Amino acid sequence: MKILAKLAGKRRGADDFIFDSLNIIFMLLLCVVMLYPMVNTLAVSLNDATDTVRGGIYFWPREFTWYNFEHVFSQSQLLHAGMISVLRTVIGTAISVFCTAMVAYTISRKQFVLKKFVTIAFVLTMYLNGGLIPTYLLMRELSLIGTFWIYIIPGLIGVFNLIVIRSFIEGLPETIFESAKIDGAGEFTQFFKIALPLCLPVIATVSLFVAVGQWNSWFDVFIYNSNKPELSTLQYELMKILQNSNASMSSGSAASAFASSQSGVVETVTPQSVRAAMTIIVSVPIICVYPFLQKYFVKGLTLGGVKG
Repeated sequence: MKILAKLAGKRRGADDFIFDSLNIIFMLLLCVVMLYPMVNTLAVSLNDATDTVRGGIYFWPREFTWYNFEHVFSQSQLLHAGMISVLRTVIGTAISVFCTAMVAYTISRKQFVLKKFVTIAFVLTMYLNGGLIPTYLLMRELSLIGTFWIYIIPGLIGVFNLIVIRSFIEGLPETIFESAKIDGAGEFTQFFKIALPLCLPVIATVSLFVAVGQWNSWFDVFIYNSNKPELSTLQYELMKILQNSNASMSSGSAASAFASSQSGVVETVTPQSVRAAMTIIVSVPIICVYPFLQKYFVKGLTLGGVKG
């Protein structure tokens, strides 16, 4: 049988060769399509702003400069806002994932009487929304406006993440939990000692979702804490820089507002160059974190999506 298998493996005709060739070409084109936007953005961010306006920047900068990044990092509030963003991402992700996992474990238990009702109540929140003004009034009544916790508490439970974790737990062998019950383990012991360790792949996946959402969020800062500079985040500060750049360009004063003379060379920035530099700045932390979670990513999604 082994000899026949080897012979069958060696018999590769023209159809196999054509298929492999087309497959390789398709994958290479797919890689180019996926990587080109990032490479082009990096090239624009490292190219002179006035030269970028001429167009023709594709894979590498034509007139290399660091000024676009220097202009962004020259803002005094940026470092403090970056620290707030990091704290928001770390604290918000940890608390949100933990609370979501606890609720998911609860509604995954067959003996929970209100399982169906609670699940429907959570799912309805994905389709029904009170609106911006009622939400703002609610946050005001809860005394969350003007505080750091406005970034954490309103989005404490993500319904999509809740369903993913619940489906993952329901896919675990029930005999594990039954054996733990026989040994005298309570619900908290089963959750911390059995469910959480076994849910590591889906926990890592959901953590990445929540972290990216927390890192990229700026609208809640604009709505609730725009008058609190000490609670401003990196994304909100970068958004203000981009708005100032757009306003200066529209008023025709870009050269005077964003010009810097160094060694006799005058450099300026444009909304396009600022946007490219900002995209690179905010993308680097996520790119650095993703490789550590990649091995859990596919496994967590596929196993967590087996049941509905």
